[in-house]
Amino acid sequence: MLTKIAVFVSGGGTNLQALIDAQKAGLIKSGRIKLVISSSPKAYALERAKKAKIPAVVVSKKQLGSQEAFEEEIKRLLTDNKIDLIVLAGFMSILSENFTKDYPKRIINVHPSLIPSFCGKGFYGLKVHEAALAYGVKVTGATVHFVNEIPDGGEIIMQKAVAIREDDTAETLQKRVMRLAEWKILPASVEKVSYEIKKNR
Repeated sequence: MLTKIAVFVSGGGTNLQALIDAQKAGLIKSGRIKLVISSSPKAYALERAKKAKIPAVVVSKKQLGSQEAFEEEIKRLLTDNKIDLIVLAGFMSILSENFTKDYPKRIINVHPSLIPSFCGKGFYGLKVHEAALAYGVKVTGATVHFVNEIPDGGEIIMQKAVAIREDDTAETLQKRVMRLAEWKILPASVEKVSYEIKKNR
């Protein structure tokens, strides 16, 4: 039986697209994306899910009024859809320990740096690349890791390095890290973890 995957999104959904494409290409063969959950009704990722005919739902913390209600609603959706694996792909809401402890080694996240550099609270999106450039590192990259109660603190699954160029801006670096690292190691990690879940049923 294939591992049932839910992808959590908040924005453009480029990593979701990389997963959809990898699934179509047969790179993800041990799992299937069964659900997309967005924290924002404006996320373009919802369009991507629609085009790929994947059920998508918006869960808004603002509308639900609290972190607790937000997480309870997500848990309900995961249970109803019998989800085995959660993939955070540009999901901008921090999940509490109350949530993460219920899914040990069942939540993975992609982060746009080589953890433990430029990670943890406050490091997301362009801020990560701005920090890497400000520090003057010559190599950056992306990391896929398991999620626990510490932001970017879970066990590392895969990493890929990307060289920084002299003329890089945060924007050019972000695009290159996505293309050369995130879009490669996220699908590969999803396949790896999906296979393990499937094997250990």
